[in-house]
Amino acid sequence: MVSLSPLPEPMLQALASIAPIRVGDGSAEALQGANILISTAINPVSAEMIASFPDGLGLIANIGVGTDNIDLNAAAASGIQVSNTPVVGEDTADLTFALLLAACRRLSHCESLLRAGKFSEGQNAVGTRVHGKTLGIVGFGSIGQAVARRATGFSMQVLYHGPNRKAQAEQETGASYRENLTELLSDADIVSLNCPLTPATKHLLNKETLAQMKPGAILINTGRGALVNESDLVQALAAGQLGGAGLDVFEFEPEVTAELLEFDNVTLLPHIGSATGECRQDMFLCLMANIRAYLDEGSAVNRCR
Repeated sequence: MVSLSPLPEPMLQALASIAPIRVGDGSAEALQGANILISTAINPVSAEMIASFPDGLGLIANIGVGTDNIDLNAAAASGIQVSNTPVVGEDTADLTFALLLAACRRLSHCESLLRAGKFSEGQNAVGTRVHGKTLGIVGFGSIGQAVARRATGFSMQVLYHGPNRKAQAEQETGASYRENLTELLSDADIVSLNCPLTPATKHLLNKETLAQMKPGAILINTGRGALVNESDLVQALAAGQLGGAGLDVFEFEPEVTAELLEFDNVTLLPHIGSATGECRQDMFLCLMANIRAYLDEGSAVNRCR
């Protein structure tokens, strides 16, 4: 096995109990003799890289639920399986709602004022009410639905948009479907992006769609950075069109668009949706299960392709 990223020593030791493992850069030389490649969201696995894989490499085991970092079509064409670790829903929903509250109430800005000895200024940094507002969720999979469940505790009206209506989820969460994205954007006080990144969703929020949001609305993104055209977002924030934003993911991460750092109504986090000890352990156990199943049975448990 080859991992594209350094892993904690306990993880390496556990993986080594299954099969030999080393850290490599994804080059043909580094992958010689490997049958499994371990990747994460920050490791691009392109069609060119896949074309250079040795014949025996049959599984790309991704750590994380999203696989937009991998050229899935190229993997399928080469007969290579791709697996993920879809166990991050509840923790990411926790983080989404924490970020929503922080962005609406301008917690980061208020804390920075407090730490600078500007207590009274912090008291006057007025934010946006959360309870009773309309929350629009774009993407209503496990994470979007978990966010909706949390919103019920704040007496929020929940709208959702996605490619398919989900009647059972509506019954469980009280959410209402909006087939048209424009309708959701114009009705929602807060918009949360919880959809996967695909060619169809890249730059889903851009100059045109950002302009369709309510004046003063808050944007939350814990999905993928490239769901938003960050240049257009900066312009919308600078113009006062939006009331603020909470971002855990970025279009060019780990780089952050410099202008975003200057807004005191923007809360920024370093992609920590799954960053709880419990969730990371669940992800690793899921990774191990995928690798064992592939080695023992020829097919990963959580197989995407």
